[in-house]
Amino acid sequence: MTDPRVLLIAGGRSGEHEVSLKSAEGVLAASPYPTDLAVIAKDGRWLVGEEALAALGAGRAEIGAHPFPPPISWSDYDVAFPLLHGRFGEDGTIQGFFEMLGLPYVGAGVAASAVAMDKDFTKRVVRADGVPVLPWVVVRRGDTPMVPFDPPYFVKPANTGSSLGVARVERALDLEAALAEAYRYDEKAVVEPALSGVRELEVGLIGNRTVEASVVGEIRYRAVFYDYRTKYTPGAAELDIPASLDPGTQETLQEIAIKAYRALGVSGYARADFFLAEGELYFNEINTIPGFTPTSMFPRLWLASGLDYPGLIRRLVTLALEQ
Repeated sequence: MTDPRVLLIAGGRSGEHEVSLKSAEGVLAASPYPTDLAVIAKDGRWLVGEEALAALGAGRAEIGAHPFPPPISWSDYDVAFPLLHGRFGEDGTIQGFFEMLGLPYVGAGVAASAVAMDKDFTKRVVRADGVPVLPWVVVRRGDTPMVPFDPPYFVKPANTGSSLGVARVERALDLEAALAEAYRYDEKAVVEPALSGVRELEVGLIGNRTVEASVVGEIRYRAVFYDYRTKYTPGAAELDIPASLDPGTQETLQEIAIKAYRALGVSGYARADFFLAEGELYFNEINTIPGFTPTSMFPRLWLASGLDYPGLIRRLVTLALEQ
């Protein structure tokens, strides 16, 4: 059999455009398969061929050349590999297009992508399956905010990644300003209590019907919280892989991660994020298109679990074809 031909799609209209291109750069360089690139510019128009590669080299694309649908011979490809972090890519949008084309694609399907992208919906679904989550309330633009717990707490847009629009509120009188920032990214915000002495733990997941969990990693940083700048400034955060945990805690976390993955109906791969505070584990969220540079948490978790970067790409393409 000939190797499958892969189309990477990166960039996108979300605030994670540049991060997406970094992920695509890593995959394009390491892919064991014939792989081409398409880039969605910030204006929603597409770049293909040499234009896409130029955007990758520049690290961003403000203006595209082609309206949707772009001039791509979709039948030339066996698998699409979307690396579109955030809205308009991680939320089921592009996955629905692939479904209409009948084109296999890497990662979660339409419904799982949409639900997992929304922090409120995610909590509702996994809590119904017995997964422990922090209490939360939803506030929509135009609502009078009613928060039943005292500060400090976090205000988060329901549908963003990379901590965009997230604020830590120390005083109740700062709530309105935090909500205004969240509403720059979404019409709905999630408010949840801040934990003291919290450890942030993450685990990689791979599989369709059968799901495997990686070793657990821990993120350590000196900032007030793990915000966008801390995530993407070199040296601002450290990754401990594997995390320093007793075997029982690691196994429990892996079991809960798999339970959440299945409850949400995710396929392909994802990264599940947790808080550990005062001996209690809380599921935070699941990322169905996690950062995918060679130094991102997800590939590093799998490297520590015995699967190198090219092997990880091969595994995900295989799962896409199986699905």
